[in-house]
Amino acid sequence: MIICKTPRELEIMREAGRIVALTHQQMKKNIRPGITTGELDKIADQFIRSMDAIPSFKGYNGFRGSICASVNEELVHGIPGDRVLKDGDIISIDIGAKYQGYHGDSAWTYPVGTVDESTAELLRVTEESLFKGLDEAKPNVRLSNISHAIQSYVEAEGLSIVREYVGHGVGQDLHEDPQIPHYGPPNKGPRLKQGMVLAVEPMVNAGSRYVKTLGDQWTVVTQDGKKCAHFEHTIAITEEGYEILTTT
Repeated sequence: MIICKTPRELEIMREAGRIVALTHQQMKKNIRPGITTGELDKIADQFIRSMDAIPSFKGYNGFRGSICASVNEELVHGIPGDRVLKDGDIISIDIGAKYQGYHGDSAWTYPVGTVDESTAELLRVTEESLFKGLDEAKPNVRLSNISHAIQSYVEAEGLSIVREYVGHGVGQDLHEDPQIPHYGPPNKGPRLKQGMVLAVEPMVNAGSRYVKTLGDQWTVVTQDGKKCAHFEHTIAITEEGYEILTTT
């Protein structure tokens, strides 16, 4: 069941989203060669709690971190720890914050120091694909139009869309209906309605689309070991289009 949020619920979710966006700003300020993913996790945890929120991911299905920190070939669900970032790396940081019972959820992939041209292009295309999808987010449009726009753009740029992980609704639960694939034909699925809140999060591989989960049962990596990127915003469907909630 897809839950449409009331104006009061959206007001709370704007603050949850703002906290997530501010936490990303803290991450961007601190990402540099020599820092560990565990140190970034501690910074994020302390900042989220200082904003009267709690990290959505901490303890979620047993996850140990307050953020997901995925480096280079790691796509999603990277567990923060002792890994030291190096110049030329990229790191995908997925952040959730629960504020007054509602979640915000956003992921961004950041360069560490100076990255090569192909890596910079991977980041550019993945970020742009998110907004190509969001261009389709408006009332009465079929959900899969978002999916199709993302896939069409990414594949035209010679990159690969991951199919095993999808976007989702957001609200009092971190993951709600509907599921939002980032691939597929247009004009399928439910029609978007004002008040729906969606996390759209394309995941793009530089090589093949195939991924696997490591022995820690969390970290997802590309099968071919090539780099990948992940960009995500939580949005609300409005009367005429969409509003990004995970922003300042």
